[in-house]
Amino acid sequence: MKISGILTALLFAGTALLFAQDSSQESTASKPAENYSGMYSFLRDGEFVQITVEDAGVVTGFVSRYGDSESDRGAFLDQFFKQGKLEETQLGFTTETVHGVWFEFKGTAGRGEGKTPAEEAYHILKGTLTEYRTDAEKKVSAKSREVIFKSFPQDTDAAPPAKGAD
Repeated sequence: MKISGILTALLFAGTALLFAQDSSQESTASKPAENYSGMYSFLRDGEFVQITVEDAGVVTGFVSRYGDSESDRGAFLDQFFKQGKLEETQLGFTTETVHGVWFEFKGTAGRGEGKTPAEEAYHILKGTLTEYRTDAEKKVSAKSREVIFKSFPQDTDAAPPAKGAD
């Protein structure tokens, strides 16, 4: 009888171990291998998109761009994400509407030509950006284009200063 009790305990422990391995594989499978959080180029010089990848693939951030309508031409506008999601490398976000304009991005996040995070384009966002505009008559128009947004170099100056450098 003692042997059957030991076998039952071993079987229970083995099942628990397999369950724990499956759970850890599921949690790592839903998280991307790379951290794509950071600042990326946008449509024109001086414009950018900031993304932050949070738990469960939720993406927050904003687009900073120059206004181009009569009322805001040249003004710097921030458009925060209404929603955003990253699953594996599939990235999508939609911004809030500012002055009748909002953006939707659908594409991928991946490695770019930069060799280290300190270089431009270490990561890239590649896909379709759709710009929506509402006119005075509340009519919505959409313009889509293929884009590649390159990550800005990240400050990796965390090393202590060299000895003798004053």
